[in-house]
Amino acid sequence: MANDELSVLNNSMEEAMKALQRSLSGLRTGRAMPSLLETLTVEAYGGRMALSQLGNISAPEPRLLSVQVWDTSMVAAVEKAIRASGLSPIVEGAVLRVPIPELSQERRKEMAKMAKTYGEEGKVGIRNLRRMALDALAKEDISEDDLFTKKREIQKITDDFIIKIQDMVEKKEKEIMVI
Repeated sequence: MANDELSVLNNSMEEAMKALQRSLSGLRTGRAMPSLLETLTVEAYGGRMALSQLGNISAPEPRLLSVQVWDTSMVAAVEKAIRASGLSPIVEGAVLRVPIPELSQERRKEMAKMAKTYGEEGKVGIRNLRRMALDALAKEDISEDDLFTKKREIQKITDDFIIKIQDMVEKKEKEIMVI
């Protein structure tokens, strides 16, 4: 396993981290954050599109999101998608104002559990990438010393990413639990 293969492994693990970050950004913290709506899918133009592709999402106030829909014919579809997510938008022409309700302590705990679940799924993904790299390494014709060194390098990369995931989840849990 050459250094370029280690960089491929590193890049794959980075992509897994980005996927986890997207999942965590969708968890509500009680504050209005555009990421809450960016990944919502809307029935538009005969298919499904991310809300961020249909309009501009901003947070003009700590407890309010604003969605400026670019195509006024899509306002009803965007409103329907936001309502399906559990929020209640207020339509003002091509602008939808989305008040973010306060989270109860019980709901905050549920969200923190979801963050942990996402983190565990992320760790499993990282470990699967490690296993695939080790399987590829086992097929190579190299000395035992090189094999041992490469296995150690793969494990070091894996451990670093597991720590990053733990830190990311802990940060999100703190964000969620702050009242």
